[in-house]
Amino acid sequence: MTEERGAWKTYGERLVYDNRWVKVGLADVEAPNGERWEYHVVHLGRIAIALIVDDQDRALMLWRYRFATDQWGYELLGGLVDDGEESAGTAAREAAEESGWEPVGEPEHLISFEPLPGQTTAPMDIYLWRNAKHIGEPTDTEEQGRVEWVPLSRVQELAQRKELLGAGTLVALLYYLASRNTGDAPRQDEATESP
Repeated sequence: MTEERGAWKTYGERLVYDNRWVKVGLADVEAPNGERWEYHVVHLGRIAIALIVDDQDRALMLWRYRFATDQWGYELLGGLVDDGEESAGTAAREAAEESGWEPVGEPEHLISFEPLPGQTTAPMDIYLWRNAKHIGEPTDTEEQGRVEWVPLSRVQELAQRKELLGAGTLVALLYYLASRNTGDAPRQDEATESP
């Protein structure tokens, strides 16, 4: 493989902080200009997100508060992929725990991405379902909020009002809407049971 122009060289990394949710490392790097130093890198665990869209063109979301940014807003359902768990399984499990709605059928992988590649590794996988069944009340008491089926026609307005929280929610919704407009969106197989 030929080296890309502008590529950085990494000579190693040492961890300076490590727990289940976040690791901070100092990477020994050399920039394209030849300068070499230790660069802080934050490693976050893989996140899996469920985009559940119903036959009324609505997405299942949670209206909630995020203390780190002191914000209220809508988020898609999802969470940290546990060791030994498949990403799609995490998305389905988290959706059911956080909302009381269980995705039905095989998920379609929508997109995977890194939201902050300059200094952070934070892989995100987005999966699409078009069918869900209500199984009861949410069971995840830590992730409390108001469960809502939000019309996709509101996505742009909510984004402009900064009421769509997190890159996972924004990328998933905007990618889904953009791909739908180009005819590349996954096809709807079944209608979603919704309230």
